[in-house]
Amino acid sequence: MRLDSPDPAAATNVEIGEAELEDFHSLSWTEMAHTLPATRVVLTPAPLVPDAPPASTPPQVRPESGRPRQPARRRLPRPRPAAGLLLAVLTVQALLSLRLVWSNTAYQDEGLYLWAGRLEWQHWLHGMPLPDLQAYFSGAPVVYPPLGAAAAAVGGLAGARVLSLVFMLGATSLLWATTARLMGSRAAFFAAAVWAVLGPVQRLGAFATYDAMAIFFLAVATWCAVRASSGRAYARWLLAAAAAVILANAAKYASAIFDPVVIGVAGLAACPRPGGKRAAARWTVVLTYLAAGIIALLLIAGHSYELGIEATTLSRALGQQRPADIALLSWQWTGVVLAAAAGGVVLSLTGTQRRAGRTLLLCLLAAAVLLVPAEQARIHTATSLDKHVAFGAWFGAIAAGYAADRLIAAMRWSLVRAELSVAMTLAIVPVAAAGAVQARQFFGWPNASAFIRALKPLAEHSSGPMLIETSSVAEYYLPSLNWQRWSNTFSITTPSGQSVGYSTRSITDPGQPATYRKYVSADYFSLIALNYSSGRLDLQITALLKHNPAYRVTSVAYGKYRYVIWQRVPGR
Repeated sequence: MRLDSPDPAAATNVEIGEAELEDFHSLSWTEMAHTLPATRVVLTPAPLVPDAPPASTPPQVRPESGRPRQPARRRLPRPRPAAGLLLAVLTVQALLSLRLVWSNTAYQDEGLYLWAGRLEWQHWLHGMPLPDLQAYFSGAPVVYPPLGAAAAAVGGLAGARVLSLVFMLGATSLLWATTARLMGSRAAFFAAAVWAVLGPVQRLGAFATYDAMAIFFLAVATWCAVRASSGRAYARWLLAAAAAVILANAAKYASAIFDPVVIGVAGLAACPRPGGKRAAARWTVVLTYLAAGIIALLLIAGHSYELGIEATTLSRALGQQRPADIALLSWQWTGVVLAAAAGGVVLSLTGTQRRAGRTLLLCLLAAAVLLVPAEQARIHTATSLDKHVAFGAWFGAIAAGYAADRLIAAMRWSLVRAELSVAMTLAIVPVAAAGAVQARQFFGWPNASAFIRALKPLAEHSSGPMLIETSSVAEYYLPSLNWQRWSNTFSITTPSGQSVGYSTRSITDPGQPATYRKYVSADYFSLIALNYSSGRLDLQITALLKHNPAYRVTSVAYGKYRYVIWQRVPGR
């Protein structure tokens, strides 16, 4: 190649051989300008030189047969080991939850949400009137209940529970993907494995409520937030993360307690050290998207949704449990994740690869495990604690996986690393066994089969309103009855569909005794079924019924408890 000057008067020819061509290409434009001023690059072809004959030409070997040679087969890509390990984790998780799917009749919450979803479909398809569900639901009744009811219409209660299992398997897969992007595939395996076998996780995989759906969308939001840490299109990923957070909050209002964790991950995953501009930019973007979406939904939803959020989430009544008891229960269910996550924080402070940004991220993930126990200890209630701790454990499992990975990587010899990996994997087995026992205990509520068999003919052969202690289970199993007929010990439904007699203190407290005495004395109910879980209110109603000749009494077993059913005598 020859470099010629564009000015013939100042002809400057520079000969560059093929060996120096790569060096020339490696120069920057500034260096070339200083090295070769006012030059023109002219590529000259190399002279054609005939190839020299080889020193010795091997003899041509002809194939024995005259058939042409077959083309080489394309090798299929080998399956990645990580995919096989993830499939193994998902299989174990599915088997542990599937054994619970058919283990018991519907729980109160399951019956309530599936019944509400059925009503929503009737409203959308046929314009049927609806009760004021949004006033006392702890999640938007238009998000999970219709989806759960559709699954129940296909496969019954088991179909709705399998839907929850699908959500939980999706959350485990996203936990793997998130941890692999942040900490590596080995950490992803241990994170997914330890979370998948926890007792609360096994339980939610066979529980037809909105909890599994909310966990799944929080997992989607976290993965999108981590995915936004690489690449220039981070705004689109953060928009997807904000949308997933909003869906999780709409499905279950209490999931908003983890919104700061997702926002923190969005910034810390992109920033190698604290105070970076990238972290601040991502926090600003995701906060803007999230605030705009939540405000828009609240404006669309209206005042009744605001009342429901206030009553069910923001102003829950104080319970009677001691904070120490709540902390002990939380430790029994998710203590292994909390201990491993704390170990990950400690390990991040040691070694030669210390990074302040990663340590802050691990601290945030470990603290997420404590959010639910701290909040429920504040209001002194263990209600739904066995479900809620699974949310924080999802985030803490990422830090737990990092701890396992660092311990294995610290071993010098590959054989020792392999042995330690196997030992840590085997250590998950007793965690899974303990979780299986816990999950079985979570499904230990009374079986409703005998009660439904006794109530069904009485309800179908009467036409008046019914007062059932906890009506949600009966509402689900008796779908042919009009919803205006159902009342419970928390509120009375009038023929117009209005709710009266509810407690003004909390929606979880029994209704006002004076209102119930008024309706019972007027023989308003054709059926009254009590199991005396509402205490003083049940005793007052029973005292009125004992002196009322218009009712006759029968009883039926409800698990290890009994329901007392009072039936109004026809014609009286």
